[in-house]
Amino acid sequence: MKIACVGGGPAGLYFAILMKRVNPSHEITVYERNSAGASCGWGVTYWEELFDNLRRADPESAQAVKESSLHWDHWAVHVHDQAAVTVNHWDEGYGIGRRQLLGILADRARALGVRTEFEREIASEDELAGTDLIAAADGAGSVLRGRHADHFGTEIAVGRNVYTWLGTTKIFDCFTFSFVETPHGWIWCYGYGFSEGHSTCVVECSPATWRGLELDQASEAEGLVILEKLFADILDGHPLIGRTCEHGGAHWLNFQTLTNRTWHRGNLVLLGDAAHTTHYSVGAGTALALGDAAFLVNALHEDPRLESALSRYERKRQSAIMSVQRAARYSAQWYENLPRYAGLPPRQMVALLGRRYSQVLPHVPPRLYYRINQVAEWFEARRGSTGGPEAGGPERPGRPDEIGAH
Repeated sequence: MKIACVGGGPAGLYFAILMKRVNPSHEITVYERNSAGASCGWGVTYWEELFDNLRRADPESAQAVKESSLHWDHWAVHVHDQAAVTVNHWDEGYGIGRRQLLGILADRARALGVRTEFEREIASEDELAGTDLIAAADGAGSVLRGRHADHFGTEIAVGRNVYTWLGTTKIFDCFTFSFVETPHGWIWCYGYGFSEGHSTCVVECSPATWRGLELDQASEAEGLVILEKLFADILDGHPLIGRTCEHGGAHWLNFQTLTNRTWHRGNLVLLGDAAHTTHYSVGAGTALALGDAAFLVNALHEDPRLESALSRYERKRQSAIMSVQRAARYSAQWYENLPRYAGLPPRQMVALLGRRYSQVLPHVPPRLYYRINQVAEWFEARRGSTGGPEAGGPERPGRPDEIGAH
């Protein structure tokens, strides 16, 4: 097959890698609108289970990814000026720089014979005449998808809270949360290391808090100073750094959850953020993008009829990610309703932070839910159950890490 991957992110590059592994005779080109090595954002996360699946799909790139990652195995949650609550025995997690990840995947793709063209934007399928398959992996703002938005049934739901994606030279040795109460409401951040020199720090708050702190009027430099003061306890004197991107520095956004009714049209197929976005608070975006690539490769390998294979991919992948998307919606809603939980004692709040994917939690008083959950876990322990999370520990939202599952 002659294949064009539009977009040099994780989904497009990994699809190219796996297709070449299945059949080296495929003629594959990855088109990326940015220059080589350019990448917006800081680090991304993944979990041990994802690495296991990556290793089965392509051991070479999996090992390179793991060797370039920082590892953690617990949470630390800081609630205002209270002592940190530590949660142990969670799944092992990893952070890797987005630029580093893309470099590894691009190198692996080229080593397998994939052609890469940077600074090449594809605005229409007409530019790819004679191509058997066009994989649109060009992100949430996909140009190719946008040309046929009515066909794909694209819908966007805009979240209420605002967030900004920052870096810092403070190296967090675990996945770190900090919740700070201000006169204008709560503001919080998630921090995790991804290299020997940097960590990611995602800051989020309600629009009212954002305006009350005058972050809506502050310049980038002024905003970083405000945030450094608010999160001084976890930064230990280290600075926050604006988002490094050729399209601009640090900026505040409302998360947009994007869905599509169908994922293919003729020989054009969507994957990664072009097909769906998932709220960052569940840390599944990269895993889902890689999983899309693997599902698409499996479908094409199992069915030589293109239309049938793309329909199979769409049907099976949409079903596979449904639980993760649902968990992400509940997670986003938990943060949008943070004051409902922030009045609890820190350990109880942390326990419900770990249960934020629950469909029941929004409808039950938080203290009552906590007590019921404690009793349920006590009974599980009495039965000798070892499969559930520890008391007060986090609960995983489905399994976004399944690479190549059928």
